Amino acid sequence: MNTENYIENNKVIISGTVAGEPEFSHEVYEETFYTFLLNTQRLSEAYDVIKITISEKFLAANPIQIGDNVTIHGQFRSYNNFSGVGNRLILTVFVKSIFRTEADDEKEKNLNSIYLNGYICKKPVYRTTPFGREIADILLAVNRSYNKSDYIPCIAWGRNAKYAESFEVGDNIIVKGRIQSREYQKRLSETQVENKTAYEVSVSQLETVARPYCVTEKEIYF
Repeated sequence: MNTENYIENNKVIISGTVAGEPEFSHEVYEETFYTFLLNTQRLSEAYDVIKITISEKFLAANPIQIGDNVTIHGQFRSYNNFSGVGNRLILTVFVKSIFRTEADDEKEKNLNSIYLNGYICKKPVYRTTPFGREIADILLAVNRSYNKSDYIPCIAWGRNAKYAESFEVGDNIIVKGRIQSREYQKRLSETQVENKTAYEVSVSQLETVARPYCVTEKEIYF
């Protein structure tokens, strides 16, 4: 098995401001991992709040604190949540490298790019909003080493959405875009609602491996 191929299937570059102190997440094979939140700015000046997972060895070499500006190279990964609290699928950027940046560094500012090469694992859902905007929801399975896969929800717009409507389960596609967070409310009862956060990839470029097609909405850093 060529592990490097799996790394190339899933690439993220993201920059932003550390929004929370690292908290213990889990331990695997005597390696400890922590999570923290990263605020990353959109071109519209709104912010996405992205969950980051980082190994203790990176924190030891690069201590971080709230307010630090950092750039991260890594992968967008999914995990099943068996705690019964929060979303059933946990989505997080897994850190491969991290370094500090200056707040006024225009080259690193607003970086939020993702490249995925995976397989359609659920028929895309195409719909039109009340304002007439075309949207398609895509669930992509991206292979990882050790026979694991990450399941990444993506959302396509306009012509990309219409194109995605034709995808079938098992199709191999390439996605480029950005990671975004979205707040929503889940109704628990007639009187109770729960505030939740969803994470997804906003698609800017889309193609199938067998039949190339590409719609570009903005520059991607890969």
